[in-house]
Amino acid sequence: MVIEVNKDIDRYKETVVMGLTARQLIFSIASVVVGGGIVLLLYRYVGLTVSAYIAIPAVAPIALSGFYSYNGMTFMQMMKKKLHFAFKNKPLTYLSTEGETEVEKIRMEELTAEKKAGKKKGKGNSIDSGNKNNENNRSNTDNKEDFETAKKGMVKALIFLIAAVFSFIGFAVWYKYFR
Repeated sequence: MVIEVNKDIDRYKETVVMGLTARQLIFSIASVVVGGGIVLLLYRYVGLTVSAYIAIPAVAPIALSGFYSYNGMTFMQMMKKKLHFAFKNKPLTYLSTEGETEVEKIRMEELTAEKKAGKKKGKGNSIDSGNKNNENNRSNTDNKEDFETAKKGMVKALIFLIAAVFSFIGFAVWYKYFR
């Protein structure tokens, strides 16, 4: 007897209703209840469109918690890791075990070996021009790394700004209508 088994047996999820897993169903119901409650409470005061926009920041994390998965982690697990690495991660430092004299000695040995090899092949100052090219390449890669770091910082700042704006809007609505 031959029984066919899917190769991704670990990724199999049993559905409960309408092709949704139990987790997805629970978080779907929770997001509809929370979003509907916010809209029903606010639409008399600010209108249907604005109340829907106010409900989105509250509903999105709930819905993502049920449906989103990345490398086997749920949305909340992933966000906890991202926040940990963004704010609590300590930079690693490297301490060389070699002293300055050993490094200079090794560098001099490499230069003399390259000069001997260059004289045998008939190349004159190719070593010096190669070192200059290596320094230029290093500075270009350093500039790219600095740009990437700055870009990541700008994305974090933009996300923080958007969260602050939504918080301010929510506070303003609460202050005006529910105080």
